[in-house]
Amino acid sequence: MEKKPSKKKFTVEAGESISNCLDRMAAEGYTPVRRMEEPVFHEVKRNGRMEPEVKEQRIVFEGKQIDKQ
Repeated sequence: MEKKPSKKKFTVEAGESISNCLDRMAAEGYTPVRRMEEPVFHEVKRNGRMEPEVKEQRIVFEGKQIDKQ
């Protein structure tokens, strides 16, 4: 029997709702313990220089394995 990691990160994919991501976590046997928002950057040319700019916020949940006994 393969052992699952006790913690795993789940990213809310493009076109997916937060609720769908949480349902996917539950289906894999995990419950959310932490929500993080990570910025996604891209480079934009301003005043002749390339500068980083936030393109979007990515939502990531850290899940803890549900104990089944």
